[in-house]
Amino acid sequence: MGNILKEILKKLPEDSISESGFEGANIVLYTKSREFFLEAQSQIKGLVNEFKKRIELRPDPSITMETSEAQKKIRKIIPKEVKIDQVIFDPPRSSVILHVDKPGLAIGKQGSLLREIKENTFWIPTIKRTPPIKSKIIDEIRSVLYENAEDRKKFLDKTGHRIYDGWIRGKKDEWVRLTFLGGAKEVGRSAILLQTPESRVLLDFGYNVASEENAYPYMDLPEFHPKDLDAVIVSHAHIDHSGLVPFLFKLGYDGPVYCTAPTRDVMSLLQLDFIKIARESGKDPIYTSEQVRKMVLNTITLGFDEVADITPDIRITMYNAGHIIGSSIIHIHIGNGLHNLVYTSDLKYGKSILLPRAHKSFNRVESLIIESTYGGKEDYRRADDNPDEKLKEAIKTTIGRGGKVLMPVLGSGRAQDVMVMIAKMIQNKELDSVPIYIDGMVWDITAIHTAYPEFLNRDIRDMIFKKDNNPFLMPEFKRVGSPKERDKVINEEGACIILATSGMLTGGPSMKYLKELASNDKNTLIFTCYQAEGSLGRRIMQGEREFTLGSGRSRELVKLNLDVSKISVSDHSDRRELMNYVRDITPKPRKVIVQHGEKGKCMDLGYSINKKFDIEIDVPSDIESIRLK
Repeated sequence: MGNILKEILKKLPEDSISESGFEGANIVLYTKSREFFLEAQSQIKGLVNEFKKRIELRPDPSITMETSEAQKKIRKIIPKEVKIDQVIFDPPRSSVILHVDKPGLAIGKQGSLLREIKENTFWIPTIKRTPPIKSKIIDEIRSVLYENAEDRKKFLDKTGHRIYDGWIRGKKDEWVRLTFLGGAKEVGRSAILLQTPESRVLLDFGYNVASEENAYPYMDLPEFHPKDLDAVIVSHAHIDHSGLVPFLFKLGYDGPVYCTAPTRDVMSLLQLDFIKIARESGKDPIYTSEQVRKMVLNTITLGFDEVADITPDIRITMYNAGHIIGSSIIHIHIGNGLHNLVYTSDLKYGKSILLPRAHKSFNRVESLIIESTYGGKEDYRRADDNPDEKLKEAIKTTIGRGGKVLMPVLGSGRAQDVMVMIAKMIQNKELDSVPIYIDGMVWDITAIHTAYPEFLNRDIRDMIFKKDNNPFLMPEFKRVGSPKERDKVINEEGACIILATSGMLTGGPSMKYLKELASNDKNTLIFTCYQAEGSLGRRIMQGEREFTLGSGRSRELVKLNLDVSKISVSDHSDRRELMNYVRDITPKPRKVIVQHGEKGKCMDLGYSINKKFDIEIDVPSDIESIRLK
């Protein structure tokens, strides 16, 4: 592979290529010949088939049309019924990005309009959907990428050279080892180090928000050196999986981060909020917004089913995990068929409000790493357990007595599930129309959902494409954007519903609402998500009705007089679904590694898998290593 560029160039006419390089695992060729660019596509397809790599031919920046003229030409080509929100040029890559409200019309039948733009302007067009809800974080991420286009191009080329230039550590033998830095026999701080003789890859790097004592993954192990990592893979955006990725850049890491586009956007937002909460609590953040920015620049986004080499001996493919938007099951192909590993991270293998169910079919699987958040023998959702009906009754009762419903929610996933559930109830006249206040990160994350409808299930996609029925655009949903607006919600008369982060009552605006609404018995507190050990939410669920908030002189005793309900609206698989996933995954793994669950749940799920399916089981502890090959 070290000479792949030379071998490709040998197959093309002499002097036809002005520059060649990598964009991660993809190979990019530039030409100064307009004729060659327009006529060579069949040759490029032939090279793709021969080398089994993504190869793209682009015009050299020197032959692209001047940007103001190109923009005029593009606006003439795109139909008038398409609203063009932004036209952004990326000169180093001869690329132009169009943000439009109707991507299908902008692309044209079988890509005809994209070809017309290429042939007339010699810019390579990419169509992006303008989200119906404006998202500041999406705009900021795009700005970072576009304003640093030259640096981004150099980084992607460097990443490609690491993949294709050959082994740097010296191949002595063949082995595969996993070391659990966090998330083993616990929920929180997920981090798994994957090692081969050549590669060092980190699967997730999270923070446990519910435990100050066990907040960080173990980082003082002799085999863990951030500067030596070749790649970081983030399965999804929740803080317990992505919260410390920017910290790696503070420790000297400068390599790629692989995830889906929604995961990149949501985790960036959550990480910036993580910094904000630390400052509001009087603590020094463990990383800065500059390190979040660096992470964004170094992130390579992949779509589902897209195969990507990430080191000389590791290739990955991401598949839908069904947990939150962009959440991924990672299939990892190691060596030349040496070992195939599937890491489910958090998965939902059942009916979901927003997403398709988790992917289950792979070409090869020798080992499976599976979560066990709800893997205990008591974690069965009953067939008659109807969360929609329970939620509706709890809200109706509270509204009927003129109270306020406070729902602490995870910013991504659970909050959007609940929004869709309530929207349907109001549309079906099952609930009275009352204000539904959205506070914290929920609004921006909801905007991200509308920007990537292709990651959602068919029902929600159809609703989003038909703007008159988009569940996220109902007039009842009202954004709370400041402390002053928050105080107004608390003090106003009449019933309402409040969705606010954090979902475990470990910080954020939900704590402010709880403090002010706790004493009124007309109000109701509804939990819909997992409450980790040590969190205030877990303590309330276990019956605690008095606690202190704040510190020093601002400490205040809070007594709960409101109703407390727990309604399971879960984006995790329950025990039955986890067992069904092991039953249905194809091909059958030889080994199943159980993690991401409280100790008893991990042990119980592992025992049951072994007994029922006769599969070798491992239930590791933190800092334990497992040799797979």
